Amino acid sequence: MESFQKEEKEELSTLLRKYADLLINYCVEARPGDKILIESTFLAEPLLRELWRSGLEAGAILEFSLDFRDKQRLFYQHAGESQLSYVPLLKRHAFEAFDGYIFVRAPYDFDESHKDFPYKCRLRQEAMQPIRRTYFKRTATRELKRNLCQFPTEIAAQRAGMDLPAYREFIFKACKLYDEDPVRSWLEVRRVQQTIVDRLNAATHIRFVGERTDISFSTKGRIWINSDGQTNMPSGEVYTSPVEDSVNGHIYFKYATDGGEEITDINLEVKDGWITSWNASSNRAHLDKIFAIDGARRFGEAAVGTNYDIQQFTKNILFDEKIGGTIHMAVGQSYLQTGGQNQSAVHWDLIKDMKNGGRIYADGLLIYENGQFL
Repeated sequence: MESFQKEEKEELSTLLRKYADLLINYCVEARPGDKILIESTFLAEPLLRELWRSGLEAGAILEFSLDFRDKQRLFYQHAGESQLSYVPLLKRHAFEAFDGYIFVRAPYDFDESHKDFPYKCRLRQEAMQPIRRTYFKRTATRELKRNLCQFPTEIAAQRAGMDLPAYREFIFKACKLYDEDPVRSWLEVRRVQQTIVDRLNAATHIRFVGERTDISFSTKGRIWINSDGQTNMPSGEVYTSPVEDSVNGHIYFKYATDGGEEITDINLEVKDGWITSWNASSNRAHLDKIFAIDGARRFGEAAVGTNYDIQQFTKNILFDEKIGGTIHMAVGQSYLQTGGQNQSAVHWDLIKDMKNGGRIYADGLLIYENGQFL
């Protein structure tokens, strides 16, 4: 038993080392002198220690910002207006001047108690809006090289419907950490997806067809992006922002989550880019709240998930939107790097399974069927 536990610890140590090296050397391409902000919680300490080592070996300068249990809940319960309006100096400076940013999700819980304070939430969103604009502008050109990733914690595993060892294995497999050389594996993902992106960028009209779905949009003047693991780890998707007033038709999503909210059987009707009506078999009221937000009734993203190592929903959009054999469309904020122009405080991804009869057409030609590019 002791020998088995020792081998298990050694394997975990090796995988975390590979994870850190992937994040530092491939995802944010750290160079000597690069300043990199790493944000997480204390639960991710084993990975953070490896990131510190890997960053030092790369010659980078790392700064850490770590959250503790109940930090957000206490903030919204007790903060006054001056505190809600305060812009964190380190984060503002990092987003304005640093070369890299790694956000390691490692939640203690999914406490949504801040939703009990809508006025405070609005003040906080308004205060952080200048930082958000800087972030989107600099990450769009990789002037700020950023990556969002996940460290396995008990609460995240529970939300995904797994025990912690299974969830850890799920994350590591999705990130290709069991491969001998994860960087080489992600470079191969980049190569394969580039053929898809080239085909899509040669078209100007895209149509998604599937269960209770027939929706089309123009991508004229827009760019399809090859998401190859540099900005998200794991990744595996190709995405763009539709021309804002070109989306027409209807689309159905069987299931979606937003924070702690779950919504089922979502139907959206769209006319000239504007979501004219919506319905759901459960939690329709949450849709009403979403679509009351400025910019949320237009689509900011259309995408195809291509990571076939991910085949189950985990209630975590970092993984769910990458599921091989799915598409997703996001309402709200567009991506500047695609040429998108829609602005909103929300960017909400809605995922649709395409493995049972789903089809994608580019300029009228069938290019995708039953969850696979042809």
